[in-house]
Amino acid sequence: MEVLSRWVTRHRWIVGSLWLVITAVGIVLAPSVSGRLKPGTHLHSAAYTADQQIARQYGGATSDPGVLVLDLPAGQTVRSARVAAELRAVDARLVTAAARVVSYATTGSKTLIGAGGRSTIVLAYSPHDGDDIDTAAVDTFTRAAKAAAPDLTVHGTSLKALEAGNTTAKGNSSVLSELLIGGLGALLLLAWVFGSFLALLPLIMALVSVLTMQLLIYGLTYVLPSSSPISPAVQYIVALLGLGLSIDYSLLVVNRWREERAAGRPNDEAVREAMKRAGHSVWFSGLVASLGLFALIVIPNSLVRGIGISGLFIPSTATLVALTLLPVVLSTVGPRMDWPWRRSAGQVSRFWTRWSHQVIRHRVAAAAVGLAILFGLAGMAATINISQPTSAALASSGSYTDGLHALQADGFPSGTLTTVPIWVPRAADASSIAASLDTVSSLRGAVTSTDAAWRQGGSAIVIAIPRHEVGSSQGSTSLSDIRHTVPHGALVGGAGALSIDAINSTYGTFPLLFAIVAIVTFLLLARGLRSILLPAKAVLLNALSVAAAYGLVVLVFQHGLGMQALWGTKSYGAVDSFAPVLIFGFLFGVSMDYEVFILSRVREAYDRTRSTHDGIVEGVARTGRLVTSAALILFFALASLATANDITVRQIAAGLAAGVLLDAVVVRKLLLPALVSLFGKANWWMPDRVGRLLRLPPPDPAEPPAPERVPLQVGDA
Repeated sequence: MEVLSRWVTRHRWIVGSLWLVITAVGIVLAPSVSGRLKPGTHLHSAAYTADQQIARQYGGATSDPGVLVLDLPAGQTVRSARVAAELRAVDARLVTAAARVVSYATTGSKTLIGAGGRSTIVLAYSPHDGDDIDTAAVDTFTRAAKAAAPDLTVHGTSLKALEAGNTTAKGNSSVLSELLIGGLGALLLLAWVFGSFLALLPLIMALVSVLTMQLLIYGLTYVLPSSSPISPAVQYIVALLGLGLSIDYSLLVVNRWREERAAGRPNDEAVREAMKRAGHSVWFSGLVASLGLFALIVIPNSLVRGIGISGLFIPSTATLVALTLLPVVLSTVGPRMDWPWRRSAGQVSRFWTRWSHQVIRHRVAAAAVGLAILFGLAGMAATINISQPTSAALASSGSYTDGLHALQADGFPSGTLTTVPIWVPRAADASSIAASLDTVSSLRGAVTSTDAAWRQGGSAIVIAIPRHEVGSSQGSTSLSDIRHTVPHGALVGGAGALSIDAINSTYGTFPLLFAIVAIVTFLLLARGLRSILLPAKAVLLNALSVAAAYGLVVLVFQHGLGMQALWGTKSYGAVDSFAPVLIFGFLFGVSMDYEVFILSRVREAYDRTRSTHDGIVEGVARTGRLVTSAALILFFALASLATANDITVRQIAAGLAAGVLLDAVVVRKLLLPALVSLFGKANWWMPDRVGRLLRLPPPDPAEPPAPERVPLQVGDA
């Protein structure tokens, strides 16, 4: 690290110019990133194979349909001549409005007739694969049906329309607005920490980092194959998490640089010393955080893998900026930005000194309280329901909710919103397959259309209507029954089936993901901290911290605690299928930053004093305000991301925000000092054989403790 800092400061104009060029290119290309991102999931599963086959011949039949509920005039039935003509007119108008239609007019199936014969439904699909029936499509289809059949009462709805109505309850959001909110909150906290124009420096570093990350994501879209698209959610995650991490790393380096200058070092020497100490912690933290994200590639799901590969750029870019551009700025204009000068810059906090003394004095009680909080929330996580939100949970108010209520009032189940398309290789077999599915108790029935649009290349499509929404916790039975009923060669697809297969593949490999991250993190920490017990404690507490974050997500999104106040909506009744694995990938690595920040100072103080007590006190006192501020900055960035109009992004952001705050307060400021104090000298145990395997230099017992470098002055900061 010392070699890097010397090279960077010696070639400061070259390094600064290079980053200026990268930032300028990032400004130009950043607006184009969103156009390069594509939704979609690629799996090696039966549902994915079926969807690929269906999409080739029948376009958007793989997506959930738009559902039109047609209530008939009094005294009329679907067989009445006038009504039959209007139903055919509705079909014709919907086809003109770019829809593939399944209706009573094209199937003659009683499955599509409501209770009492006074209503019927029309299922409308997009002709193009990947096009969801969103609010705009439902509105278009509803207007077309009303124009074609003015005597009928028409209601329109779809699962995507209900979701959109739910997520926009608090208004629209954008990456830019969320960045501004997160940046403003960070600036206020940085102003409190530094009390000078240095507060702007971490924000400048974050801006460079985020633009560089967007540039790297843009380039990655050209490198990854089409079978591994990068989700649009990545842009949100990269922008806000990149903002928080970049500020965290810059905050650590600038704070240490300030300490060294307060100790009387010349500026260039202070920069090199800050890089030697804090820079090493930043490098190590970035490595551990990158590991947690990159390990997501073991999940056999293109969406998770894409986020993992993209997320790798977040800590790595933030680290690179903090270790190259930041020392250049500090060595040139740093002293001038540190105005007005605060003499407390080199002092430790009285509050955190008293806090660490109190935690050590009551270490058993502190450990018990901290573990009780974590285990209590982790116990709540055991009740997690990983599935898609039901239509009842998404419905709030408006025309799409009215459409859902009209659908159910006419005797149709909510599973109608998640129909299951079945590709039949021989069109002649379609009717018999539909008839066999009519006898399945978990289905309302099945239909097959005689229209040419549903019979291509000798094949046909059968549409099964489940009683419960496929992809929800109740809907898996329907999918299983369908798969056991259809003959060999028929392919069962649909959005719900793909979601269930994605959950099974994702969480089937989750233990492997955890094992890889835990083992490699343990080895890295063991080498960095020269200890066996400390990294074991860190890994176990991190796992418990992630489980506690899951518990908070379950409390809020599954059980609805605070949902109405925060987002103006009710409980989803479930946790999004991708949220837990992505929360683990991000939170495990990110929260380890604080562990490294604190323990590196504890270890540094212990090496100097050979006292575990003094090491804890100095480590916590010197990092207390820093870690708290860093956690609050990251919390505000993630909390602003939680306003996104995407349920997955919303849950990930809220889970990460709560997890970061919980980790910084309960784990790092309560459990860490309490447990390190309880372990005593065992903290620093490192067997010689293990040390040799980790390539650690052998200890020199004859070497006296190093003299204190920075005066340990206690101030009010």
